[in-house]
Amino acid sequence: MDIPADGLRLSMNWLDNLILVIYFAVVLGIAFAAKRSVNTTLDFFLSGRSLPAWVTGLAFVSANLGATEILGMAANGAQYGAYTVHWYLIGAIPAMVFLGLVMMPFYYNSKVRSVPEFLLLRFSPSSHLLSAVIFAVASVLIAGVNLYALAIVLQALLGWPLPVSIVVSGVFVLAYIVIGGLSSAIYNEVLQFFVIVAALVPLTVLGLARVGGIDGFIDRVFAGPGPEFLTAWGGTGFGQENPLGANWLTITLGLGFAISFGYWTTNFAEVQRSLSAKNLSAARRTPLIAAFPKMFIPLIVVLPGILALLVEPTIGQPGSGYTYNDAIPLLMRDLLPNGVLGLAVTGLMASFMAGMAANVSSFNTVFTTDIWQAYIKPRMPDAHYLRVGRVITAVGVVVGMGTAFIAASFSNIMNYMQTLFSFFNVPLFATFILALFWKRMTAKAGFWGLLLGTLAPICFYLAYQAGYVPISTDQGANMTAAIIAFAVDIAVSVPIALATTPKTDAELAGLVYSRAAARDGGTPAPGDDAWYRRPALLGWGAMVLAALCYVPFTL
Repeated sequence: MDIPADGLRLSMNWLDNLILVIYFAVVLGIAFAAKRSVNTTLDFFLSGRSLPAWVTGLAFVSANLGATEILGMAANGAQYGAYTVHWYLIGAIPAMVFLGLVMMPFYYNSKVRSVPEFLLLRFSPSSHLLSAVIFAVASVLIAGVNLYALAIVLQALLGWPLPVSIVVSGVFVLAYIVIGGLSSAIYNEVLQFFVIVAALVPLTVLGLARVGGIDGFIDRVFAGPGPEFLTAWGGTGFGQENPLGANWLTITLGLGFAISFGYWTTNFAEVQRSLSAKNLSAARRTPLIAAFPKMFIPLIVVLPGILALLVEPTIGQPGSGYTYNDAIPLLMRDLLPNGVLGLAVTGLMASFMAGMAANVSSFNTVFTTDIWQAYIKPRMPDAHYLRVGRVITAVGVVVGMGTAFIAASFSNIMNYMQTLFSFFNVPLFATFILALFWKRMTAKAGFWGLLLGTLAPICFYLAYQAGYVPISTDQGANMTAAIIAFAVDIAVSVPIALATTPKTDAELAGLVYSRAAARDGGTPAPGDDAWYRRPALLGWGAMVLAALCYVPFTL
């Protein structure tokens, strides 16, 4: 088990602890307030589809801004430098826009309660069950990463033993999801978004002050890691060297297309936030609203990772005692005074709970609706499934505690996260794209494409770990694995689809792409027709702004 060094231990005073206690009290208060509106499974799993777009939009970005995002992307910043902005600008924004403009009408109008349920309507029970099982496994593995990320913080900074950190934190998240369901998780995620930002901004500001401002930062990077650490595309030509170990093609296709679209368009932990919106217009705007704060997150996550490398140049090196995962805790130890320290620890706790709650709430929905209700106990009263949802939430948390120890074997937890995405999300995205845009796609093709598309990157990654694949970094291997997953899924699905009988046009109504369906605005609410709420304007505005954000890293 990779445990942070004792040198990271912080001394929290009464003010720091008071801030933490107040935050916990507010979170539980929100849960009990949300409990009053939880009477059915629709309330518990999808908040009764009643939330406004600004709430679901902030929850959408907060659900992704978990401890794995903060510690993992800061670790990426320390290890790979400015190349990490690719995970935001090309690895998030285009896919979030695609989800809002193209895919949400089909998710929302089909009235599905989960992403796998869409495959049940489009294909068959076999594809549905396979995707549900794959997603359930991925959810608890990712939940375990969040638990381990928090354990890094609590053990290093507060001295809590690892088992105590995992159990206490898991039980707390379990309490507020079981009590208030998805509404509790979403409203807490809105709170957590502001707490996280408030906690990380001082870290960035004080870190820049420590190294002499922007000019001192640039000078120290040039003198240390080198100028390539402040570029996003430099050295990415074929045969060139760069810290990321990937060329422009693997970055564009592997990260920008396969991993990114696979994660943002089929990961139910995110899509669930859109499905809880009050109408289709709000559902479409949810990922588009989230795209704007998302593209500026590198300023408070990636930049501190690079600053940590400047403060402690031996981070991540053998024998140093510090892994890349320690980047944020290192800066907290060296820069933050008491009071601000308590806010920062609270922010990391908030990020952990946002990420953990997102995965656990999506896990309980998929297991209850797509496995238990569909194949084990169908046609039971709604109250039965509500009880099962609460029980399986506890099971998901307990299993997540166990999978936390898998994450401990990675010095950079974002490497592990991207490995999971290439295994599970990419082949699911390939199957969805064929299902949505090709009427000829059939149930058998969907099943075998998804199965073999999942096994192919796993086999490739095992070969990489065994030394048979000459790739210099884990992230480079992940991007290549994602391309393989997508290509194998397509290569398997297309010939099987051509050799089997598709569903009729009547059976596919509302389940395959048409221009009319994609433009469907649903039943508008008052104010939905305002120009600044138009999905197309928000989407293309986000794309243009993301392209402009690349400029500082290409000069």
